[in-house]
Amino acid sequence: MVFLISLLALNSIVTIANASWAKNLNYRSPSENHPSLGISIHKVVKRSDPTSPFDPAKLNFTHSVASGDPYSNSVILWTRIAPSNDNDRSNATVSGLSPLYNHGPTSEQIRVSKAPVCVNWAIATDITMKTIATSGTVYTSSDIDYTVKLEATKLKAYTQYYYQFTVCNSNNKSPIGKTKTTPSPDDHVTSVSLGIYSCSNYPFGFFNAYGNSIRKKSIDYAIHLGDYIYEYANGEYGWGNSLGRIPQPDGQIYTLYDYRKRIATYRTDLDLLESHASVPWIPVWDDHEVSDNTYRDGASELNNTEASFVADGGVSVDQRKMNAVRAYFEWMPIRQVEMDDNLRIWRSFSIGSLVDLLMLDTRVYDRSITDLYWNTDYVRDISNDAGRSLMGSRQENWFYNSLISSKKRGAIWRLIGSQVIFSRLNQSQALGADTPLNYDAWDGYQSNKNRTFQTLYENNIGNNIMLAGDSHASWVTDLVWNDNKPYDPKTGSGSIGVEFAGSAVTSPCPYGANITQATADNYTSILVAQNPELQWNDLYYRGYYELHISPEKVDAKYFGMPTVRTRNPYEISLANFTVKSGENRLSRPVAGGRVESGTLKGGSTRHTNITHDTANNTWLITNATSLR
Repeated sequence: MVFLISLLALNSIVTIANASWAKNLNYRSPSENHPSLGISIHKVVKRSDPTSPFDPAKLNFTHSVASGDPYSNSVILWTRIAPSNDNDRSNATVSGLSPLYNHGPTSEQIRVSKAPVCVNWAIATDITMKTIATSGTVYTSSDIDYTVKLEATKLKAYTQYYYQFTVCNSNNKSPIGKTKTTPSPDDHVTSVSLGIYSCSNYPFGFFNAYGNSIRKKSIDYAIHLGDYIYEYANGEYGWGNSLGRIPQPDGQIYTLYDYRKRIATYRTDLDLLESHASVPWIPVWDDHEVSDNTYRDGASELNNTEASFVADGGVSVDQRKMNAVRAYFEWMPIRQVEMDDNLRIWRSFSIGSLVDLLMLDTRVYDRSITDLYWNTDYVRDISNDAGRSLMGSRQENWFYNSLISSKKRGAIWRLIGSQVIFSRLNQSQALGADTPLNYDAWDGYQSNKNRTFQTLYENNIGNNIMLAGDSHASWVTDLVWNDNKPYDPKTGSGSIGVEFAGSAVTSPCPYGANITQATADNYTSILVAQNPELQWNDLYYRGYYELHISPEKVDAKYFGMPTVRTRNPYEISLANFTVKSGENRLSRPVAGGRVESGTLKGGSTRHTNITHDTANNTWLITNATSLR
């Protein structure tokens, strides 16, 4: 009888332990169609010594904490607790990989890889972590790079929370993070504020933009539209040597270890860490989380040809994409949404009855062939083909049905997170090119764009705000169905919404990495004149923008960083725009008739004066705000 009781107790302990392992979402695959991306918890638990060889006091919360994908009753919490700062090489076999990569594990790494780390977590309503709302225990291991990602449930809607992780049986605690749930879908919400970011390239400068919204305490949630990392080698794209910001590994990235290490390097930027620890993020990937100009079957560098396979070290398109996707899901505070499809990241969020946010994947999921630089003429010729899709048929259907459902449920505003620019952008006069449009953006998928407009018009769906990144420049346009609906650029009549496209956090201007203000202004004046719906364009400043949303209007505020070559708290208010509910256009006079940089259609520009004292490495900035 005693033996039976002991056996039952042991089984109970094993069941509890297995449950704690399963609560770490990173053991799951981000796609049911790719089970190899997941980790068998049964095998991990079976092989693991329940007594960790690690001294709890010597384990490190290497990259602080993060939260994301908030719902009204839950939020994703993230941390990494590891025996070292370096990332795990669990993608390498015991015998090692190709000699091209010296990534084989040592015998010590193999031994340590069997060791689990036990972590307690708690989420509370006070910063002292005394009023606990919910808590639990999870395990992590080298299999998932010692990352922890869990869903904190049973939370109250639209509530500020604080959270912390603790190594089991110790006083080794993580920093305290701050997060916030969304309102319930039917809640009446009077205001919400969002920070919109994209294109953060580590060797091009410091991520000051992330920290400025936190210093101002001006946003509830952060939206990242992609290019969170770049896959390039140092020197291939950027000047990391001069800034002391060399991305690791120091070379093009291909393996799972490579992508883990690259994200980890980016996550050492202090402003990025502060942003992740202070507000919940809603991220989506663009192309560089995998590689440049990624599409369904390849990318600009990998095209499933023998030449690209050999040149890139024997890593196929699919292998590289799987490595990138797994590392992304391990490191980002993102939900494993309905993973019934191929690498699905597109998803939606309701912020009360005020906003429906639709986050699209216009890059990796299922888009038709794109501009790969050597096939530009071909893509231009087929850009109007009805069979071409920027997002694949399943995502398209979901997108259109979501727009219709949002209208039916009575949401006031629809925000659409699209990595690439939606509005037509003719650059022929600025570039002097025979191919004036960017066929890697929505302009290369005209039928997909037409189907989107058709859905909006046929269902009388208004109050549409498109969000875009990718281009490393700021563009503000009325949302116009060119050649189908008449449009008056002076009044905005004929528009069915507005597109706000933001500059990069650090990635350089598309018209030149070291472009001068005068040259940038010359280009913007040409672009604004040539594109009737384009109301404002700025090419000079790196930065971000914020949306402050109420039932009556959306205010968009654009901010530029005077310099990203140093970590600093300065920013310039570049331009402010308003969209009033029901008007489906930018309010006139656009931006109040005046901006601080770039070209405003029918308005004026007052340039901020910036002087760099090279001897003392200081900046004299007139009309810039310090957020210290």
